[in-house]
Amino acid sequence: MTRTGVMICGHGSPDHEAIVEFRTLADQIRDAMPDALVESGFLEFAHPTIAEGLEALARHGADRILAIPGILFAAGHIKNDLPWEVNRFAATHPDIDIRLGRELGIDNRLLEAATQRIEAALGLAATAVPRDETLLMVVGRGSTDPDANGNVAKVARLLWETMGFAKTELAYSGVTTPLVETALANAARQGFKRIVVFPYFLLTGVLIKRIARWTAEAAERHPAIDFVMADYLGHHPLVVQSFVDQVRELEETQPAMNCQLCKYRHQIRGHEDEVGQPQVAHHHPEGECHSHGHH
Repeated sequence: MTRTGVMICGHGSPDHEAIVEFRTLADQIRDAMPDALVESGFLEFAHPTIAEGLEALARHGADRILAIPGILFAAGHIKNDLPWEVNRFAATHPDIDIRLGRELGIDNRLLEAATQRIEAALGLAATAVPRDETLLMVVGRGSTDPDANGNVAKVARLLWETMGFAKTELAYSGVTTPLVETALANAARQGFKRIVVFPYFLLTGVLIKRIARWTAEAAERHPAIDFVMADYLGHHPLVVQSFVDQVRELEETQPAMNCQLCKYRHQIRGHEDEVGQPQVAHHHPEGECHSHGHH
């Protein structure tokens, strides 16, 4: 009889609260899948590493492992780092069937969770402002991969068209532009009575806290505008369900990422030298913490 193990793969963070939140999320997924062995691990900054989590599943008797990325969009971590980790484990455990799932992506459940986070923040606002006088700013993490950045823009558009705000703006916490501080300054000049800032992030961390600080600073500079910051996706039940559905999908088939705009497969203007790059991890093989341009 096949013994299935589920590996929830996180990035990791130097922020202790972020690590605790990820472990809590993994516990909730474990509770939702009582028949499976569930472990979690990180690419860097924390233990157990993904390699350590995979080894734990092997010790517990898993002969099939379904590795699920705890990452929203496909950029370098999904396209390079996680496959490298999985392939390294597979090479030393040929008797175990290990499969890597796709990124969480743009998913109806996650969009509904995002909508509810924004609605909840508006429900706590001290004053009532019509939505036709409100700007929604969606903040993504930011990446060197234009495909991942473009998906944040798609999320912003979907939320705007379904929630009835007057306008949406896009911002990123780093790596690419527009950065949050610049986007907030630009939005404040547009004449809206309220600006809702929604970080489309899975969990808390250093970047979420910076976004909150930048939003508070913008509110101090523009007291006539009501700035509202919505919560990130977090442990919303629909987030947990999205992970469970990813596991079920991987049990039945091998889902593929959308590679039509992948800079490693196609010549995307400005990224021509990255086509066909070898699939390697930039993390230390033992998961040691180090900086590689996240800031």
